[in-house]
Amino acid sequence: MSNSQNKTKVIVPCRFSYLHCWEPDAINGGEPKYSVSAIIPKSDTKTIEQIKAAIEQAKKDSVSKWGGKIPANLKLPLRDGDIDRPEDEAYAGCYFFNANSRQAPEIVDAQVQPILNQSEVYSGCYGRISVTFYGFSANGNRGIAAGLGNIQKLRDGEPLGGKTRAADDFEAEADEDFLS
Repeated sequence: MSNSQNKTKVIVPCRFSYLHCWEPDAINGGEPKYSVSAIIPKSDTKTIEQIKAAIEQAKKDSVSKWGGKIPANLKLPLRDGDIDRPEDEAYAGCYFFNANSRQAPEIVDAQVQPILNQSEVYSGCYGRISVTFYGFSANGNRGIAAGLGNIQKLRDGEPLGGKTRAADDFEAEADEDFLS
């Protein structure tokens, strides 16, 4: 964890959901952003504690944005999947937070080599993201946000959102004329 410019960075191992890493997406007519919902099992207490510590540091670093004290109604990024997404089994027994950025993240594989094939990184696969937690105060809302840095895919997972992979849908055919 490093602290630069009042921002606290954490490397978070997670499962990717609602992944928009190749093209920015506009939510509710807002500004298009690159984003991911990072799903972390509650059993990964080390990562959860690192995230909570980074959020606490971001609160301390952001007091000046909030008039010298931490607001009582502060919006926090880390949420409980069992409470906030009970209908989604991918979030069961997990915490999650949404991270986004105006800048495109670098997307790399386990050897930190760029991934160019967009179909290799999808909602449901596992990896790590670099995240910077920081305070915000905008339009009467105050809280801690998660800024998306870069994305590292480590392994495949069951695709989320009903999308299947072509390799799972089809079997390789012998080199024959299939129309005959």
